[in-house]
Amino acid sequence: VDFLKNPKKYTNLGGKIPKGALLVGPPGTGKTLLAKAVAGEAGVPFFSLSGSDFVEMFVGVGASRVRDLFKQAKEKSPCIIFIDEIDAVGRARGRNMVQGGNDERENTLNQLLTEMDGFGTDSGVIILAATNRPDILDSALLRPGRFDRQISVDKPDLVGREAIFRVHLKPLKLDADVDAKKLSAQTPGFAGAEIANVCNEAALIAARKNKQHVDMQDFQDAIDRVIGGLEKKNKLISPEEKKIVAYHEAGHAIAGWFLEHADPLVKVSIVPRGIAALGYAQYLPKEQYLYTVEQLMDGICMTLGGRVAEDIIFGRISTGAQNDLERITKMAYAMVSIYGMNAKVGNVSFNDPQGEYGLTKPYSDNTAQMIDQEVRNLIQSAYDRTKNLLLEKRDLLEALTQQLLKKEIIFQSDLEGILGKRPFDHKTTYQEYMTSDDDKATEPIAELPVAENTVTPEITPPPPVAEEEPPHAT
Repeated sequence: VDFLKNPKKYTNLGGKIPKGALLVGPPGTGKTLLAKAVAGEAGVPFFSLSGSDFVEMFVGVGASRVRDLFKQAKEKSPCIIFIDEIDAVGRARGRNMVQGGNDERENTLNQLLTEMDGFGTDSGVIILAATNRPDILDSALLRPGRFDRQISVDKPDLVGREAIFRVHLKPLKLDADVDAKKLSAQTPGFAGAEIANVCNEAALIAARKNKQHVDMQDFQDAIDRVIGGLEKKNKLISPEEKKIVAYHEAGHAIAGWFLEHADPLVKVSIVPRGIAALGYAQYLPKEQYLYTVEQLMDGICMTLGGRVAEDIIFGRISTGAQNDLERITKMAYAMVSIYGMNAKVGNVSFNDPQGEYGLTKPYSDNTAQMIDQEVRNLIQSAYDRTKNLLLEKRDLLEALTQQLLKKEIIFQSDLEGILGKRPFDHKTTYQEYMTSDDDKATEPIAELPVAENTVTPEITPPPPVAEEEPPHAT
């Protein structure tokens, strides 16, 4: 913003104004909003396009649109050009080649690179682009002189979620019990767009119940709905299946309750939700960046608790553990082949986030067999450990299941009444945040300014053609 308002402040010292910045982050974190806020704060025209706007079936149209866009931007400088989802046009060349790779998308990318090189440092035009896939962008696009900076717009942490909640809670008529800090603790991993969705859902739920204010229970229901989907109490489930689901979820709860590094349990439900979920257990994970072997193994054991409980009680297993098995398989392979947490495979990492290995693997067939075997051994040892734990706590498993069948939804207070106080008293991120000495009430956040003089580029549409049946999308 300061670059656009006071360019001489930087050029007088011999500095060059950056030509562009790439906003990188997962969907819903506010990349587009941030670009609009920058233009609004600077008070300059704002050209907004999507990367797919440049892609056409007609040869030369994409490159022509790039030229038109930059021509208009130069006429209205200083200004900001914002290209959303730039990976649609900026994908690395040479991959997925069609007829030699010289397709329309590459022509458009080449024109974009040429136009960015043609800018002078004093042109007053700054290019912002957003993507959630920086790994597939062409390296020529990312070099200094084009997109000089990559700005990470990641999912917010606990403090960030609280601030976002305060913004979205402003227009709502709230009950006195609504606490932004508690809501931020119950929504780990939520992006800004998901938080906005939770607030809107809570208001809709309260309106359906003819309430005058939105209370904390409405927000709890909204979070459940965003995470698990619509509640389906009218879904027909046989008593036998309901019993299996209850034991399955109770198995998760018991395993997590008595494992030191498992996430604290918040709620267990056997009310069907969404398309396939017949029950679920909700945890409050601690926000951290580094994990030990013990923490990951306890997580695998907790996830296996449902399958193990079915095996112990019924002597047979069902398809209900599919999602659990997918998660532990990914985690076990990561521990063995990426994090170097296996003594036999050793301190090696075969991570390939950018797909550079292609169809080949950077290790021998013998190593591949060793990795597969070590993953199976790891999962089997976790299974045996979980089975021993649930056999030891079988009476508690039965008591918790009966309570689940009776109430359908039980909370942490109910669990303490059945299982006793959890033997491991680890503070959650929320508890640490609330008890920290320098904790201060967060001031209400001012609304971000949004560009008022947004300009839609005048781009000549391609010539009309006879309608054809669109090709089948794969």
